[in-house]
Amino acid sequence: MTGAHKKENPVIVGLDIGTTKIAAIVSQRDQHGKLQILGVGKTPSFGVTRGEVTNIKQTTDAILEAVAEAEKQSGHKINVVYVGIAGQHIASKQNRGIYTLPNAEEEITRQHIKDMVEDMHRLALDPGERIIHVLPQEFTVDNMHGIKDPIGMCGSRLEANFHIITGKVAAAQNIKKCVERSGLQMMGLILEPLASSAAVLHADEMEAGVVLVDIGGGTTDVAIFKDGIIRHTAVIPFAGNIITEDIMEGCKLLRPQAEKLKVAFGSALPAETHENEIISIPGIAGRDRKEISMRTLAHVINARMEEIFAQVYFEIKSSGYANSLNAGVVVTGGGSQLKHLKQLVEYTTGLSTRIGYPSSYLAKNNKDDLKNPMYATGIGLLLKGYEQVEEMTETEKRKLFSVQQDEVVVEGTAPQIETETRTVYEEEVIEDFEKEEAPKNKKGNLLQQVFSSVKNWFEVDNINGDFN
Repeated sequence: MTGAHKKENPVIVGLDIGTTKIAAIVSQRDQHGKLQILGVGKTPSFGVTRGEVTNIKQTTDAILEAVAEAEKQSGHKINVVYVGIAGQHIASKQNRGIYTLPNAEEEITRQHIKDMVEDMHRLALDPGERIIHVLPQEFTVDNMHGIKDPIGMCGSRLEANFHIITGKVAAAQNIKKCVERSGLQMMGLILEPLASSAAVLHADEMEAGVVLVDIGGGTTDVAIFKDGIIRHTAVIPFAGNIITEDIMEGCKLLRPQAEKLKVAFGSALPAETHENEIISIPGIAGRDRKEISMRTLAHVINARMEEIFAQVYFEIKSSGYANSLNAGVVVTGGGSQLKHLKQLVEYTTGLSTRIGYPSSYLAKNNKDDLKNPMYATGIGLLLKGYEQVEEMTETEKRKLFSVQQDEVVVEGTAPQIETETRTVYEEEVIEDFEKEEAPKNKKGNLLQQVFSSVKNWFEVDNINGDFN
């Protein structure tokens, strides 16, 4: 690779600090502008609750482990990262700015818009809050309304509506502290629903009007777009983890058992399951095995999902765009993988729905597991990172390249992650299911389907814990 090509396509790293997982993704754009994923490091997250860091040491340790694995896979030393931020503390507001040019013959430049954005950053906020993003919406030039991009126009008065996203100073500082304690430089802090939107939404959807719903582990993020402009953002403090907790309480299980049941057999619509489909699970501490109806499991999941999407629908109505969303709803994130979720969302909101996969911006030779909705935020962080690089001045780019991840990792320097114990337990659990899982009154072909689904489940490495 030539030096010129490296500068045009620098290595970018997205760091997704989530409630259930921390993922570091290393990428480089190819000659077609698609993302070539060079390495992925993923580890369970124990120091984050509902999108906010609650344990600095545990989060730092998890970041170090994820980054080490990403370095090992990619062969690049990671120095700078683009990080996502979410959590219930995120809020948004609208504000209007005015910029007066010296004379009507002066051409509006990008610097004028940057000056207006900087002026928005001086807004008075409540104590303990900070501005995360200032997003221009529509511009007005000398009373000419509805202009999306005024650069190059002439005028004496420039006005703009801004969508301003705020968050807690402490939450942002805790993220920064964890990143810096991991020996990394945080190049940008990006709102996670904006990142996910970049990864799974198409330009024509954002033009027509669309709602992005990102169901993570701790929070469900909502972003509404119309006419290619972000109109509304919100964070709902319920997501995948609370569904797991509901299953724990409703079915009297351990958390690892509940999580695995949700992922392997969870359905958002009880009517789509059969009463005589039974899952047999080893009892706690040597107790008798427990049998759970798949319909009972679906009822538990359905109750919480209906609550989540009732709040999503409330945000849609509050935005004022409920009747203008011609592209409907796009659901992404790890929680979007529940069976029959699309049907539930369409029934709850009355809007057409699809599941968002972050595949449009990935090069074709990437692994298929990267196209999973759980990586939507991580891949979106990469896209937002490249957007920021494109907007940098040459001086800023040189500064970035001076600490860029071009150093090759020496083979064997990254810490090795033990996998032998995990492989053994997976085989034991598969055997356990094969012995007693299928109901006695079902035919052999259903038995084979259940065995196949369980084996496929364990081939996807996204669950930690043990049934036994």
